[in-house]
Amino acid sequence: MSVKEVYLHNGTWELLRKDGFMQSQTKLTAFDYHRLLDMVVLGFSNGVFGLYQMPDFVCIHLLSISGEKITIAVFNETGNWLTFGCAKLGQLLVWEWQSESYILKQQGHYFDVNCLAFSPYSQLLATGADDNKVKVEFSRCFGSYVHAWDLFRYRKFRTFTTPSSRQFVSLAADQSGEVICAGTLDSFEIFVCSMKIGCLLDVLSGHEGPVHGLMFSPSNAVLASSSWDKTVHLWDAFEGKGAVETFSHTHDVLTVVYRPDRRQFACSTLDGQIHSWDPIDGLLMYTIEGCRDIAGGGLMTYRRSAANSTAGKCFTTLCSSADGSYILAGGSSKYICMYDIADQVLLRRFQITHNLSLDGVLDFLNSKKMTGAGPLDLIDDDDTDTEEGVDKQVQGKLGYDLPGFMPNRGRPIVRTKYLRIAPTGRSFSVATTEGVLVYSVDESFILDPTNLDIDVTPEAVDEALNEDQPNRALILSLRLNEDSLIKKCIFAVNPLDIPAIASSVPYRYLQRLIEALAYLLESCPHLEFILRWCQELCKAHGNSIQQNSRNLLPYLKSLHKAITRIHQDLADTCSSNEYLLRYLCSASNKK
Repeated sequence: MSVKEVYLHNGTWELLRKDGFMQSQTKLTAFDYHRLLDMVVLGFSNGVFGLYQMPDFVCIHLLSISGEKITIAVFNETGNWLTFGCAKLGQLLVWEWQSESYILKQQGHYFDVNCLAFSPYSQLLATGADDNKVKVEFSRCFGSYVHAWDLFRYRKFRTFTTPSSRQFVSLAADQSGEVICAGTLDSFEIFVCSMKIGCLLDVLSGHEGPVHGLMFSPSNAVLASSSWDKTVHLWDAFEGKGAVETFSHTHDVLTVVYRPDRRQFACSTLDGQIHSWDPIDGLLMYTIEGCRDIAGGGLMTYRRSAANSTAGKCFTTLCSSADGSYILAGGSSKYICMYDIADQVLLRRFQITHNLSLDGVLDFLNSKKMTGAGPLDLIDDDDTDTEEGVDKQVQGKLGYDLPGFMPNRGRPIVRTKYLRIAPTGRSFSVATTEGVLVYSVDESFILDPTNLDIDVTPEAVDEALNEDQPNRALILSLRLNEDSLIKKCIFAVNPLDIPAIASSVPYRYLQRLIEALAYLLESCPHLEFILRWCQELCKAHGNSIQQNSRNLLPYLKSLHKAITRIHQDLADTCSSNEYLLRYLCSASNKK
C-alpha cells in the first residue's frame, strides 16, 4: 500500500461546502467525474443532464434529452464526449459538449419486436414492434391501416384502409412490390391493394378463422394464406377467381412460407408439426414432428416439469433457406430449430437467451414454490404501487399479450416472434422477447474437404505453388476446402493467367470459389484483382451459373452484396473528387 493510499485510508473527511442542483422534485440517477478536466456530469430522473466545472461548481450546460430518467452518464477518455443512456426507452446518446453537437443518437424499440425483414441483398434490416415504430419499409400494426414508407425520403407515401374497420394481423407484398395483401383477425378476409394507385382492388373471402399467415409465390402471382380454420388456401390474387386450391390439416395453421424455387411450401400447425406440400400436384411431401424439439423451459404456472409438458409448444414462424436445403422454425419456446429438408431431421437447436428473469428459460422449477393455490411467485405481496422505472399497468401487459398465455405478474415470456434468413444465406435475424438477435456463420476454419485423397494435403498445395502450377494448387486447395489455402492460391495467380485458370476450374468447385471471392471482396484491399477474378469466372462459366442458379443463389447474392458495397463507397469518393477537380479547373481558368 502506497503512502497516498495509507493517508486516504487512515484520514478523516470533512464537509467543506454544499451546492444545490436547483432541480425540484427530481432525483440524481447518474454521475461521472473526469479527473483531468476537473468536471462532473450529472443525470436526473426527469431526463435533464448537467455539466459542471469543479471546484467552483459552475454550470456549463443544463439540457433535457429525454422524458425519462437517465440511467448512465459517462465521459470518454479525453473528456470531450459525453455518453448518456436511458434504459426504459432504450436510448443511447453521444454528445460533444464543446461544439454542442450530437455525435450519435440511437433508440431501440420500447416494446417487443414482432416482425423483421432483410433487404434483397442483406444490406438493410427492417423491424417493427409493439411501440408503433418500424424500421423502415412497411408497417404492420393492430389497426385498420397499412402504411408504406419511402426509404430514400423517410416519409409515408401511402396509407391503405378498408371500407369498414378491420384488424390486420398479416401482411405480404408480391415480388414487384405493386400489390399488397393484408389478412384480418375479425372478418377472416384478405384485402388486396394497389401500391401504385393506393386503392382497394379486391377482397378475398373463404377462410373461417383469423388469417395469420400470408406469402406470395416467388415466381408467380399465387398467394398462400394460412388460417386458424385448419386450412391453407392458394389464391390467384390478380385474377380474383377465388381460392385455387385448399389444403386441409387436423389442427390450426399458424404460418406458411414458400421455398424459393416455389416447388414446395411449408406450414406449421398448433400441434407442433411442420407440413410441406407440393402446390402443383397437391401432394403432402413430408411432415416433421417438432413438438418434442421445441419443448423446453417451463412457465412458473406449470405443475409439471418442462420435459413432460409440450402443451402450447408450437412453431409460429418459419423461414426456408435460399437453396431450400434447410428450414428454420421458432415459436413459443426458448429454442430455434434447424431442420434438414431432405432427411427431415433436426440439425441444431439455438437457445435464444439464458436470461433467468424471463419466464420459460428454466427447465426445472423449484417445486417448493408450488402450492395448492398456485405458485408463490404469483402472489402480489408488494406494498408499492409502482416498481423502479416500470409502471404496473405496463408491466402487467408483458406476460400475456398473445392468446394462450396465462398472466404471470408481468414477467415476460421468452418466445420467438419472427425470423428471417438473409438472402446471402450467411446470417439470420430473430425477433424475440429480448429484442433482435442476429446469428452469422462462424468465419473461423472448419475442415469440410471434398473428394479427399491421400495425395490431397497442404504440403501438396505448397509443392504445386513452388513448381509454378497455380491451376493444380487451386484445385487442391478447393478440394481441401481450407480458407487460408484457397486465399493463398488465388493471390498466387498472375493477373495475365486469370482467364485461363478461371475457365479450367471444374463446376463442382465453382460454388466454393465464388464464396471465397465474396469473402475476399469484403476483407482484402486488392479490389481490382478480385474483381478481375469475378469477371473472368462469369465469362467462362456463365451458362453453368445460369442453369444452376438455384444452388448458387446464396453465394451469388453474397458476391453481389460485396460488389454493391464497394460501388457505393467508391461512388461517394469519386463524386467528391469530381467536384474538387471541377473547382480546381475553374480556379485555374480564372487565373
